Amino acid sequence: MRLLLDTHAFLWWLAGDQALSEAARVAIANPENEVFVSAASAWEIATKYRLGRLPGAAVIAADIVGAVAGQGFAELPINLRDGQAAGGLPAIHKDPFDRMLIAQAITADMVIVSNKTLFNAYAVARLW
Repeated sequence: MRLLLDTHAFLWWLAGDQALSEAARVAIANPENEVFVSAASAWEIATKYRLGRLPGAAVIAADIVGAVAGQGFAELPINLRDGQAAGGLPAIHKDPFDRMLIAQAITADMVIVSNKTLFNAYAVARLW
């Protein structure tokens, strides 16, 4: 299975936070699954850290590439097709970071690991 981590799922995984569901932990830890972190999550972490909304993420914000690689996860770049898909999504959810993650999961046929039930309004597979 190809998993795309929502930003909170990635941060909770790194922190060993119990807020991450058991199903998500098992799927992420399964070596048979490919786990991806989007450039949108890097953008979101860096932005929210800069704005003081993620004060505990200093180390991660300083080296997101290293944090992703250190877990054996793969980077997922944003391409033009992703941008077009995100812009074309129905306006059910307005968060631009989440809209990009939803679009990428749809276009790349991935399962998004997220606790956000609002994602179910889109044609995206969600694991939690």
